[in-house]
Amino acid sequence: MPELPEVETTRRGIAPHVIGRRVTGVVLRRPDLRWPIPPEITTQLPGQRIDAVERRAKYLLLHTQIGSALFHLGMTGVLRVLPPDALVGKHDHVDIALEPTATEGPRVLRFTDARRFGSLLWQPAGETHELLAELGPEPLTDDFDGDLLWRLSRGRKAAVKLFLMDNAVVVGVGNIYASEALFAAGIDPRKAAGSISRARYARLAAEVKRILAWAIERGGTTLRDFINPDGAPGYFFRELQVYGREGEACRVCGTPVKQVVLGQRSTFWCGKCQK
Repeated sequence: MPELPEVETTRRGIAPHVIGRRVTGVVLRRPDLRWPIPPEITTQLPGQRIDAVERRAKYLLLHTQIGSALFHLGMTGVLRVLPPDALVGKHDHVDIALEPTATEGPRVLRFTDARRFGSLLWQPAGETHELLAELGPEPLTDDFDGDLLWRLSRGRKAAVKLFLMDNAVVVGVGNIYASEALFAAGIDPRKAAGSISRARYARLAAEVKRILAWAIERGGTTLRDFINPDGAPGYFFRELQVYGREGEACRVCGTPVKQVVLGQRSTFWCGKCQK
């Protein structure tokens, strides 16, 4: 599943090609993805200029004067900017047609999603979609730090990894990057969130920021389905310290990496480096 770095990579990839362009039409090859696609996508979006492309958590918003198209990539979703005559595949569900510019001909923003767990919704101008209303702070902003984690974790008995992945606490720290950040901070992912000290949370927050920023620069992590908008894979998978490495030697101490299921998600850690 694309996580925050993959979604941010997608935002950076499509933004220069769509910002400032007017939508000339929308083609829906099916009426729904994870949820029904609202009628505003075909009745209100055409004719509008895309003023900005924003990422909020793992959502992408194409902002116009009257509202925003709200994408979620789901597990296998990909957004690409293509020529309008690009061959259409069976999983190419949405085309947003864009006017030509002085330097580039007409283009389509195409949403491809083999498993259809992604979504395309509508957010009217001046409103916040219900899916975004209760989200926590962005991890790469000053609103997220160790003090926040320490305050919100008091009394929490849930495993610290599940706490870190709670979107009401901080957005966008998915399974891969939670495992990697906890390893870098030396924290056992199974420990109760409320038992972690303020000092250790300060280090954890710093590692979350460092790892996410580095993953974005490396183009995200390709494990199975994610491909950048330009067709290139992400390369952060080469940097993974513990995720997906059960039984392999820890890159720091040589101890075999362990795996356990927490909250129905595979979790990887080193029993010697993480306490």
